[in-house]
Amino acid sequence: MDAEGPEALSDLCLTQVCCSLDALCSRRADGSMCLSWALLFPQEVVDQLLRKMGTKGILNDTTVGIFRNCEELRLRRASIRFCPVSAEAFRLALCPHRLQELDASWVSGGLTGADIVSGLASNLECRSSLQRLSLNGLHLDWESLMEDGGTHVGFSSLQGLRTLSLANTDLTDAVLEDVCSLPQLESLDISCTVVSKLTALLDCKSTLKSLIAHRLRQLDMSPTGLFFVFSQLHALRHLDFSDDHITSDDSDGRDGDETVRQLLEGIPQVLPTLVSLDISGRKRITEAAVRAFVEARAGLVFMGLLATGASSSDVLTSQKNLKVTGEANENQVCEALRRYRDRECFTREALIHLYNLITDIDTPRPDMLKLVLGGMQSHPTSLHVHLVATACVFNLTTRDLAEAMPISLLSSTVNQLLYAMKTFPNHQQVQKNCLLALCSDYILQDVPFDKYLAAMLVINWLSRHEDPILQRMAVAVISILVAKLSTEETAQLSEDVSIMKQLLAIVQQKAMVGVVDSTLKFALSALWNLTDEMPTAARNFIECKGMELYEEVLESYYGEPSIEQKVLGLLNNIAEVEVLQDDLFEENLLEHILGLLQDSQVEVGVRYFAGGILAQLASRPEAWTLSAELLTAILKQLVCVFAFNNSPFFKVSFHPFYPLLQTGQPSGVQLWAVWAIHLVCSQNASHYSSMLEKEGVTELLKALAAHPDTHGDIKGLSDSILRMLEQHGELLKLNMSTLKKV
Repeated sequence: MDAEGPEALSDLCLTQVCCSLDALCSRRADGSMCLSWALLFPQEVVDQLLRKMGTKGILNDTTVGIFRNCEELRLRRASIRFCPVSAEAFRLALCPHRLQELDASWVSGGLTGADIVSGLASNLECRSSLQRLSLNGLHLDWESLMEDGGTHVGFSSLQGLRTLSLANTDLTDAVLEDVCSLPQLESLDISCTVVSKLTALLDCKSTLKSLIAHRLRQLDMSPTGLFFVFSQLHALRHLDFSDDHITSDDSDGRDGDETVRQLLEGIPQVLPTLVSLDISGRKRITEAAVRAFVEARAGLVFMGLLATGASSSDVLTSQKNLKVTGEANENQVCEALRRYRDRECFTREALIHLYNLITDIDTPRPDMLKLVLGGMQSHPTSLHVHLVATACVFNLTTRDLAEAMPISLLSSTVNQLLYAMKTFPNHQQVQKNCLLALCSDYILQDVPFDKYLAAMLVINWLSRHEDPILQRMAVAVISILVAKLSTEETAQLSEDVSIMKQLLAIVQQKAMVGVVDSTLKFALSALWNLTDEMPTAARNFIECKGMELYEEVLESYYGEPSIEQKVLGLLNNIAEVEVLQDDLFEENLLEHILGLLQDSQVEVGVRYFAGGILAQLASRPEAWTLSAELLTAILKQLVCVFAFNNSPFFKVSFHPFYPLLQTGQPSGVQLWAVWAIHLVCSQNASHYSSMLEKEGVTELLKALAAHPDTHGDIKGLSDSILRMLEQHGELLKLNMSTLKKV
């Protein structure tokens, strides 16, 4: 079980509701959804359902309609963050509720801040009940607000507001004045807006406890004026006056930097209740000033100093209750990733410092991986963030570190890596970082993620790069992923001829110089897996001149079982497709394969597939086009196949054995098929017994054993297989009986 624990039952139920909305709902005349039948929902569950629909990406004008029923579905804390909701849908579905909180940040669909405020103000209950409102990233469109019944409609209409977030909006000085007239305003975020004056804050100086004013580039106030405003905010406990250090030059924010210096060096009577100060990204900050500020304020709990060059003072580590963002140590860097998840400039900065800290890490750190993943998810289109973050992911999951991570965390991380590969297809270093992280046997084998997408992305990458080291990793990843795909996914992949051409080109490249390395082995394995029970892929292989290449490889790598087995495995896949068998009727090729079957010094795995190819071709004597002497030699040798019985474990499908087990087949063909089934069953009876029964092979074996013309060795092997299956069935019944008694 994951260290994070299983998903909550309530989450699973809400997810099921989201997946079943079409079945649970009817449609109104305007196309919006309405629950066909609904009891009175617990209020908290309604909030959770709305949030779950948003995170699942299904909340829109149609689905939000279910919340028009505000008698059974009562919203209090609503979130439509990042969802495509129009002004009309918002007015009909959310405004009738007695909301206490609303997060409409970054909503698409044309919904503006003015639409939201006027809609909420139209509900008299909302005017007093709404306490928290987030409109980050929206166009406020304040000029469109009209007089409502002779009363001006604005933020000041929502008299109950205590927390308001307007970051990344077109907030103006005039709108800020309206905001600051709110009688109970305690927390305000005006980051990344175009306000030029902060004097309006003096109107809420007795109530404002938290002010976030990050990156105010249009601010036009002298240091003295700014300092005066801040000094009058007597109730302020948290002040964020940080700046984006990356996009600013030395002249930008100079007045703000000077104001910060005055705050740090000012007497404790200025902002006497302050317990949290964030000045990350500010220039000209000295460690001496930071020391003086911290020592003068015993109650300080947070100090933001990332990208200031002033986070190394020992006074910062001597305060037990003080949390710091900076670059001086691991704690500061991780704190920065936690607090600045939504700020690209600081996320990027913190990731760079984290990368330097974990270059030689040898201890699993799921907490760090979670922070890195959070940064990537918060900035999905940022090349700068993903460039560093993907390198951090590799360092945190390399070697055996991944095995100590929660599976769900690894799954989310890998899916984010795939998103990065898809988003930045032409950035070589990002692609390389993702490939390095993916090239982990544990991740590829045991972690759930979209393996088809991963295979396609890595194949696409492979087609554009020829770096030998990265080529080896890419081919290894493809080889493992192809084996993990469903039948449908493999079929879809096999339709792309370019994939076959790329892999064959790698085989040819390696075969030309006669090397035996992992790249060649992985490429052969990928081709083998790609053609397994895939006639389309097998035909593509032939049309891409794969047969000619593989004949050369068989001759060139004689005595190399790791190569021969993979080559013969693919040829066996072709032999199992009746309409493609003609392409195998090459006398030199079959004589070579027969020689491998006859040679007792050849590894059993090689002889297994050699026998499989010959048995398939010999099973249709009417289609045989080569010399009768060769067919006789093959059938004679197949009769002797049961003499060897030690083999590596093979995973097989029994469908190709059906035609070989028919009573009219030559004894050599039947014997190879029965021997092969006996071989795999003796290695793993529990795995194959149910398959044999389900796929009808058991009945074919019984018919063979009972037929008077069946060769004695075939009867013996058939009876042995049936006894094996019977013993396994009795053992299974015994175990079940024991469990029932317990």
